[in-house]
Amino acid sequence: MQVLKCLHTAILVRDLAQAEQFYGTVLGLPKVNRVLRFPGIWYDIGGYQLHLMVGSVPELENPEKWGRNRHIAFAVADLAAAQARLAAHGCVIQASASGRAALFTQDPDGNVIELSQIEGIK
Repeated sequence: MQVLKCLHTAILVRDLAQAEQFYGTVLGLPKVNRVLRFPGIWYDIGGYQLHLMVGSVPELENPEKWGRNRHIAFAVADLAAAQARLAAHGCVIQASASGRAALFTQDPDGNVIELSQIEGIK
């Protein structure tokens, strides 16, 4: 077997409207116009998709260190701008303990999102 590309990640959310506000408005992800047969929303990030589906959201294994939990990571052009945007929307933020230019936040359901500044990615 040869894995060629990651196509999507699916995460569970309890409240689709709250999740849409966070992912679509706060993070600014572009929504995929698609009719689904169940409650959900798809987002496209540079040819990779994030699928949100309504379901039971598991608790964090390590509430003190968010990066040591299941999470999804996104590259951002400007980490300081991303942090300011999250703060302006009242999002909780935890700096990466690794020393990298990265931070963690949580969506309204507690799913952990990592934002990392990667030089040279646009």
